[in-house]
Amino acid sequence: VRPVASLSGGQKSRVAFAQMTICPSPNFYILDEPTNHLDMETIEALGCALNKFKGGVILVSHDERLIRTVCRELWVCEERGVRRVDGGFDEYKHVLHE
Repeated sequence: VRPVASLSGGQKSRVAFAQMTICPSPNFYILDEPTNHLDMETIEALGCALNKFKGGVILVSHDERLIRTVCRELWVCEERGVRRVDGGFDEYKHVLHE
């Protein structure tokens, strides 16, 4: 057993996600860049777990794969505020390229 402080970023994330699965089920999760320091296999497992989660999820991410896998609504923070993007991630990318 090692102290959490001695773990890598990815290992710390895995410990946090493991704690989430053994705690009583919350109503929602708030996740800020949850894929940082994770390998592809762990990112896929996280996406599957979030899709099975019965509660709500507020997710801040730049990870396109996770956004496409998990998100049913897309809200974008911009200089002038926050707005909902109709059409999801593909529509958002289309608007950016115009």
